[in-house]
Amino acid sequence: MVEIKADQTMDATGLYCPEPVMLLHNKVREMNSGQVLEITATDPSTQRDIPKFCTFLGHELLSQSSVEDRFMYLIRKGE
Repeated sequence: MVEIKADQTMDATGLYCPEPVMLLHNKVREMNSGQVLEITATDPSTQRDIPKFCTFLGHELLSQSSVEDRFMYLIRKGE
């Protein structure tokens, strides 16, 4: 299995809806198409919000996982 390396990271731990998605939106704007962003969050609502964000705005959700109270995502910015 090939490990995907993130070009940038975003720490949204301790933040609650809607802050993680607002930060994500701003961060993605700064990135180039095709770059990968690694996100760490603690708000369980990100499990719903981040996949919807990707679908709505045309970004690729490469992975979604959780360990204890942390939720991790890898997103590739779309065109």
